Amino acid sequence: MPFLPLSPHRLRLGLLAAALAVLAGCTAPAPRAPEAPALPGAWTSPQPQGIATPELRAWWTYFHDPALDALVGEALERNLDLAIANRRLREARLQAGRAAVQFRPSFSAGARTLQDIAATDTYFHASIDMVWELGLFGAADGVREAAEAGVDASAADRQGTRVAVVADVVRNYIDLQAARRQLRLIDQLVQIDDRALQLAEVRRRTSTGNAEETAQARVRRAQALAARAVPEEARARAAQALSVLLGRMAPDPAWDATGPGEPPALAPFAFASLPADLLRTRPDVQAAEADMRKAAADLGLARSELFPRISIMGSLLYSYNLTRNRRTTSDNAPAIGPAIDIPLFDWGRRRMQVDARQEALEGAVLAYERAVRGAVAEAEGALAALAAQQGRADALAQAQPALAERVRAGRIQARLGLSSEYDTLTAQRAALQGEAEWSTAQDARSLAFVALYKAMGGAPLPPAETAAAARSEPSRETP
Repeated sequence: MPFLPLSPHRLRLGLLAAALAVLAGCTAPAPRAPEAPALPGAWTSPQPQGIATPELRAWWTYFHDPALDALVGEALERNLDLAIANRRLREARLQAGRAAVQFRPSFSAGARTLQDIAATDTYFHASIDMVWELGLFGAADGVREAAEAGVDASAADRQGTRVAVVADVVRNYIDLQAARRQLRLIDQLVQIDDRALQLAEVRRRTSTGNAEETAQARVRRAQALAARAVPEEARARAAQALSVLLGRMAPDPAWDATGPGEPPALAPFAFASLPADLLRTRPDVQAAEADMRKAAADLGLARSELFPRISIMGSLLYSYNLTRNRRTTSDNAPAIGPAIDIPLFDWGRRRMQVDARQEALEGAVLAYERAVRGAVAEAEGALAALAAQQGRADALAQAQPALAERVRAGRIQARLGLSSEYDTLTAQRAALQGEAEWSTAQDARSLAFVALYKAMGGAPLPPAETAAAARSEPSRETP
């Protein structure tokens, strides 16, 4: 609608229309997202049994490995995926701040020259204009809630990236140590097979053995050497993955060394409490909840478009006649009044948009329920896997003393002349293979421990500490 010249009567009419519009806006509340599905009251899978309780917010420190702690700290500081997620979160916060001022009065100024319709006079116009979109019928609430949901979705994405980065660092570190340990055990097997081949040759020459023993010794040695390919590849892959996670251009040369490679010390542990509600802190569940809230806000915005769009507009115009400035100098004309956009001919299209947004909200609710059910299933699976790997590691640990005793007894018999050195090599080989199986079971238990905390959302920081960290978060400098 065109501006009305400012007069007391018309000013009262404009203010009355604005007041009525504000009152009418109270009758169109924004829709709310449905309640979240209920979580199970207890776990069906067995929970770990032990004395100590791991720290939820820094679960990787329970491995008691300073090198691992340093790698995780470096990854949290230098990882590129996490840096990208931080930037996106800041962008979402800035966009939310921009949306918060959308329904505040905005002012603009302009100047231009105009000619009248007869093209006889030229005017210089200078104006100060004001537009105040009131955001009635739930429009302002919808925009604000959609922006807040966007921030929460970005925060969930950042937390998901953090959980994935920490879990990947720990997993690749465990794989690296496991590969180094397997290479050490294979080298010891090769030494045993070399000695067995030498003794088999001696037995064949002295007619105490046969050619079949020599052939079998050569085959075992060749198989042991061929077995190095798997851990060597695993070590290379883990080292490269760690370098990417840490933001490095190349792996640390020390990672390629075939050292002791002791497994991370993961002692028996238990949880003081493991509530199922902890699953709501999972990044994917939080992201699904944010999507559901955004869908509800979009539905509110679509419904608000069914009602008239009311704005308060004002202008202070200064006009100067450049052609007849001797006869007529200048004038100013203030004006204020409401601008009303009424949906008439496109109301059907807007109604269809409301129906579409309603379907989107229903889909978002189902997606949230799916995310919660998937989180429960993943957590139950992680608990079951951890219990199974714990049982496997315990069973193999019980076999280690018996294997070591066989080696010790064979060496004693060899010293007493009751058997030969060749006979003791079989027990030594079996002991090394048992140690390799036991260390593999320990690694699998550690990986199950990682998977459990990842299933629980990586145990994010409490809300107060998360907000403090976001406020004090330093900017990342590219090395």
